Amino acid sequence: MIEFSKYQGLGNDFILIDNRHQNTPVITPEQAVKMCDRHLGIGADGVIFALPGDEETDYTMRIFNADGSEPEMCGNGIRCLAKFIADLEQKHNVGHSYQIRTLGGIITPQLEAQGQVKVDMGVPTYQAQAIPTTLGTPEAEVINQPLVVADQTWSVTCVNMGNPHCVTFVEDVEKIPLAILGPQFEHHPAFPERINTEFIQVIRPDYLKMRVWERGAGMTLACGTGACAAVVAGVLTGMSESVCTVELPGGPLAIAWSSETGHIYMTGPAELVFKGNNLWK
Repeated sequence: MIEFSKYQGLGNDFILIDNRHQNTPVITPEQAVKMCDRHLGIGADGVIFALPGDEETDYTMRIFNADGSEPEMCGNGIRCLAKFIADLEQKHNVGHSYQIRTLGGIITPQLEAQGQVKVDMGVPTYQAQAIPTTLGTPEAEVINQPLVVADQTWSVTCVNMGNPHCVTFVEDVEKIPLAILGPQFEHHPAFPERINTEFIQVIRPDYLKMRVWERGAGMTLACGTGACAAVVAGVLTGMSESVCTVELPGGPLAIAWSSETGHIYMTGPAELVFKGNNLWK
């Protein structure tokens, strides 16, 4: 029997497991797929494990997507993990932060008032080899590069936020057939490790509207790293300001890219939905 907690951040939902007693996840990717099934399991976009930290960190984050794949990190997920840890420790002090190791580097979430969590997402990179992508030369920045998908040429900007993103700006995100285009972007030969894809509509330079297709999870209500990537791409292409509200189907995120430190900060909610026991292992 495995105890779990279900959390959500703007509708991006996760199964959280207390894995602090060992350094490897207590379930397999195949078991995670069953748990994430919305009809036959608990239902979630992924399973997140709170593992022990090391000499540099308080905790380690691992995550299995709904399809069993393992991403480097997850923006909405790390906010949910911070709230989960705060609940485990019974420490909810505003301003308290954690150093969390992810496969994408060390990330620092901080508890804020009114159920918000502010996350220092680190410094974005946008060279082709960092994505990775075959667009351009390995050292070149992938900004406004042409990409043919579904017999249409899209102007894309690629950003690594600890995980890979392909951002394209469109006139109306609601007219994008996301269920059709999303898989074609995700599995495009230009992205050997697959890709998260964001379609962005500029409402104002400080307000972006976004729809996302997540690698390994599909169409989700929110993506924190994707919102960060959208603002980075907006600044690089002159489409947006460095401090933006990003409106996702599940709600808004506050994103700020510091010109002084190069770090990008994401602030948004995370909340407990319910707790339970998974009787089958």
